Amino acid sequence: MAKLIHTLADHSDDVNCCAFSSSLLATCSLDKTIRLYFLSDFTELPLSPLKFHTYAVHCCCFSPSGHILASCSTDGTTALWNTQNGQMLAAMEQPSGSPVRVCRFSPDSTRLVSGAADGTVVLWNTQSYKLHRSGSVKDGSLVACAFSPNGIIFVTGSSCGDLTVWDDKMRCLHSEKAHDLGITCCDFSSQPISDGEQDLQFFRLASCGQDCQIKIWVVSFTHILGFKLKYKSTLHGHCAPVLACAFSHNGQLLVSGSVDKSVIVYDTNTENILHTLTQHTRYVTTCAFAPNILLLATGSMDKTVNIWQFDLETLCQARSAEDHLKHFTEDWSEDDVSAWLCAQDLKDLVDIFKMNNIDGRELLNLTKECLADDLKIDGYSYEKEAIENWISKKKRTSPMTNLVLPSTVLTPNRTLKMAINRWLETYQK
Repeated sequence: MAKLIHTLADHSDDVNCCAFSSSLLATCSLDKTIRLYFLSDFTELPLSPLKFHTYAVHCCCFSPSGHILASCSTDGTTALWNTQNGQMLAAMEQPSGSPVRVCRFSPDSTRLVSGAADGTVVLWNTQSYKLHRSGSVKDGSLVACAFSPNGIIFVTGSSCGDLTVWDDKMRCLHSEKAHDLGITCCDFSSQPISDGEQDLQFFRLASCGQDCQIKIWVVSFTHILGFKLKYKSTLHGHCAPVLACAFSHNGQLLVSGSVDKSVIVYDTNTENILHTLTQHTRYVTTCAFAPNILLLATGSMDKTVNIWQFDLETLCQARSAEDHLKHFTEDWSEDDVSAWLCAQDLKDLVDIFKMNNIDGRELLNLTKECLADDLKIDGYSYEKEAIENWISKKKRTSPMTNLVLPSTVLTPNRTLKMAINRWLETYQK
């Protein structure tokens, strides 16, 4: 379940964007200000609000370290701020003077992209605060931008509906119509889709638009074959233009905000809707996940920012068993392990795990030998029809080891199923 834990209501006009660092939340507004809050208790920093821009602030983003905050405005500037003392480091003017709609840091913090209403896109050097390279799209305003996790490419989205892909030298690699009525936002998942080859990397990209749709793309880049952008699927749920989308830091969740005033949270593995949040009273303009922890911020034209927290059930729904074991189980109690087993449709194993006092730390250290010898669980995966046929012939031994099975209870291998489904989705579309 997603729980509303705090509402910020300090802006005097529409909230346009919100962004997290590891310790702070930043918000910006039509009221020309940027506000900063501590994540520990959501109190506002003494140095907040930040004031410089003379018109609406459209976008704000933190550098990966969190030490620098960028903001951009209708006044044609992109400002860089020191988040520790609130001092402005630089005010970089868009060469054309056009209103700046979006800005994003590269993963290594050395570059910053700014996109403007006249279609110009600028790559800034964040050490010298100088223009590094620039370009432009054919039509429309630039309203969306996202860097790939490896920093090799970045994508821009325009009000005409085009997704354009650029390399780190500002060369246009690809452009195509993605949304008929215009793009509003795009975001890369920080977790690459690996196929086991170092030279070949796949990334999941989400885009949303005025056509009420969220589209999922698979982006690949190799030095030999070059760049490829491939449409994967469309997520539905909103009945009005979708204004914002963002992946969670672990890549397991995708959130969207819409003119229909709702926020929808999707499981990226199954593409199912996990939550629909309807607390905002006007258009939802922005959404962002915190790094490392499952906190979500959503901003709206109702002048508020809502902070949401997710519980164990959402984690169980949205993560594969393998990801859960790696990232979240070490501090689990025995009851937490039981809850996770139930969420994975493994209720028949609850009593066995409880009798053996399996907590999170023990769960991490379980091996196939432990399952077979200590917990008396076979530990091998079979086709359901084949193993049922084996058991129906009154065979009580393991097909793999020929050892006697203490129990004929079957449990589904959902991790294997999800891995197979992800492979099929990636390589057979």
